[in-house]
Amino acid sequence: MLMPASSEFVKLCRSQVAIAVSLGATFSAVYLTEELVEGSEAKLVPIAVYPETSVEWEEHQGLRLQSPESSAVKTVPRRLASQTANREKPTVEAIAPESLPGFESNSQQCQGPENVWQQRMQMVTPMIHEGAVMGLLVSGRQDRSWSDREEAQMKQIARTLALACILDQRSQWMHQELGQQQQLQTQVYDTMHNLLHQFKSPLTALRTFGKLLVRRLVPEDRNRDVASSIVRESDRLQELLLQFDRTVDTGEANLRLPSNTSEIAVSNVESIRHSPLSLSPATNIEQSCSVAEVLTPLLISAEAIASERNLKLLADIPADLPLVSANDRDLREVLSNLIDNALKYTPADCQIYIKVEYGAADADRIAYGQVPAIAVAVSDTGTGIPPQDLEHLFERHYRGEKAQTEIPGTGLGLAIARDLVRQMQGKIEVFSPINPEWLPSMQPHLYPTDRGTTFVVWLPLNQ
Repeated sequence: MLMPASSEFVKLCRSQVAIAVSLGATFSAVYLTEELVEGSEAKLVPIAVYPETSVEWEEHQGLRLQSPESSAVKTVPRRLASQTANREKPTVEAIAPESLPGFESNSQQCQGPENVWQQRMQMVTPMIHEGAVMGLLVSGRQDRSWSDREEAQMKQIARTLALACILDQRSQWMHQELGQQQQLQTQVYDTMHNLLHQFKSPLTALRTFGKLLVRRLVPEDRNRDVASSIVRESDRLQELLLQFDRTVDTGEANLRLPSNTSEIAVSNVESIRHSPLSLSPATNIEQSCSVAEVLTPLLISAEAIASERNLKLLADIPADLPLVSANDRDLREVLSNLIDNALKYTPADCQIYIKVEYGAADADRIAYGQVPAIAVAVSDTGTGIPPQDLEHLFERHYRGEKAQTEIPGTGLGLAIARDLVRQMQGKIEVFSPINPEWLPSMQPHLYPTDRGTTFVVWLPLNQ
């Protein structure tokens, strides 16, 4: 079933029928095939007909549109469609003027023997696209027959109309699909708003309980660090929640903008100073930070998790490190992802080692030739990463061999880390088996070099 013709397509039909009239046609019409089902009759709907009446022709100085809603839909024998599928031009007997909807003949035209219609020299040209009959271009005149050149022009008009009909139908289908997608996205945004609202209450309670624990525990109590970690991670969740809320609001606002306000939509997106990957707020952005200050709270949480999972965690962080050119929240997200991965994929009774170094890096390790840098390496003695997975490791949603395990994951952590490091003009590397260069000089036997993984983040200095 074809969709109703658009106003643009109707205008094109009028212009093409006008060409047929300029060639001497005393009548001309464009019909669309409403339905093509094998074994059934093809229904024809008039789109443009000339002339409807002489009064209307003079009044409109052109063709009268008859829409499918206002015109009676008539049928023609199915053999018409089957003939046009195999031939450019059906026989004259395939169609009669009274069978064409929208055509009104005067009394003189109706009088006479059955061959009066043939005497008018009709031409029925099918509008075919890839073997499908889209409709018919019907033209005729009484004074003379059509020449080969005129017939070729009619065929070209029919081909133009067939292609235009296909494009018109596709355009309307895409608009319909877009409307359905927008409705679906609106429902998704409504659901996300509901979930965000419900998430805020338990998060607020969690932060409150953590703060109460910190107040009740004396500084010497070892559990105080655990309580402080609860508050810190709750604050981190709140930051992520705010970023999530802003992203949802921006997407929902752009979804509901009129189609002619695309520039406004672009400006709304550009108003967010950082990309959705960045966790930094739009204001008060610190472009330098201390790697040690970012790592210290992460190590407190990591040590608690490592102890619970029977892992040994060691860290080597030199004192008085220079500042790096990065935002502390973004850097915390990068290092947190790497440490979380090491804790998640390292079996019990294995080791995790975090090493920070300051020195001159190879020029190809830092973007734009910024050689002075700080490197943060996270190594583990787990099973390692298969070679076939290494080249895809930073692709979004790629988990490789890990997807076959019971360890939960989304395959997004490393992709987010890589993109954030690139925003810092840095670089992230991965080695598997473990890279001995980043192992501690003491007790090297704890770190076998035939397995394991090392991630290294290179960060340019703040200069």
